[in-house]
Amino acid sequence: MKLVFAGTPEFAALSLQAIIAAGHQVVLVLTQPDRAAGRGLALHASPVKQLAEAAGIEVFQPPTLRDPLVQERIRTAAAEAIIVAAYGLIFPQAVLDMPRFGCINIHASLLPRWRGAAPVQRALLAGDQETGVCIMQMDAGLDSGPVLLSARQPINEDDTASSLQNRLAEQGALLIVEALACLPLPAQSQSPAGITYAAKINKAESALDWRLPAVQLERQVRAFNPVPGSSCCLDGNLLKVWRAELVAGVGLPGEILAVQRSGIVVACGEGALRLVELQKAGGKRLAAAQFLAGTPVVQGSRCASSMP
Repeated sequence: MKLVFAGTPEFAALSLQAIIAAGHQVVLVLTQPDRAAGRGLALHASPVKQLAEAAGIEVFQPPTLRDPLVQERIRTAAAEAIIVAAYGLIFPQAVLDMPRFGCINIHASLLPRWRGAAPVQRALLAGDQETGVCIMQMDAGLDSGPVLLSARQPINEDDTASSLQNRLAEQGALLIVEALACLPLPAQSQSPAGITYAAKINKAESALDWRLPAVQLERQVRAFNPVPGSSCCLDGNLLKVWRAELVAGVGLPGEILAVQRSGIVVACGEGALRLVELQKAGGKRLAAAQFLAGTPVVQGSRCASSMP
């Protein structure tokens, strides 16, 4: 099948790789413009761009799809379908209507739950026990189109956004290849019941608010690993918390209840959290024992939610 592929992160790159391996003709790849990253703020190509260039596929990086000239470039590709995975730009109706089989989205949730930009993180934050992938026929709404195929994925108690997204990416790659082999597929309209929205993660959400229950904060640590990371403030220094465990404990929110090689125990609004992997600003991620070897922490002191 002659295809255009639109995607940006690693989640999308796995699907592009599977589509190419299945023998489809990808004539054009759309991906977000290169972004500045790292200490030197050098421009970095997206994982999708890197894969497309390695495969010899033309890459197009418009900042918007609303420009008529951009739309004309996509139209000249004469694709039978446009496959979309975590692309990051809105598709206007003119583009949705171009291909014979329309635009088909690989979405990392069980629609209609978690429509929007951050379905993996929001599922973890909510304590969902399962999620999945939907292959969806795109319409003008936000992830509101009919579903062509879906598959479920259990969420493990120790899943981070990274580990869960990796499994969903593999599942999505298998599912889109299956869907392309069977087009046109019957479409199932989404139920109007159970709609939830996965708003984009705001960096302000990364602060650990010790007034909240420990179970909620433990979910946050996992949901924001690796981006943007969860943070707190200890002795005036900003720390990122990469791994934490639920433990029993009672104290004022933010009070350090115990300092052990296994971790720093901090009281929460309900219960307590043991911080087992931490990182100072500009430092490396360290297990608690290594962190404490270079950073004295006093039992009974306070851990703040953010910098004063």
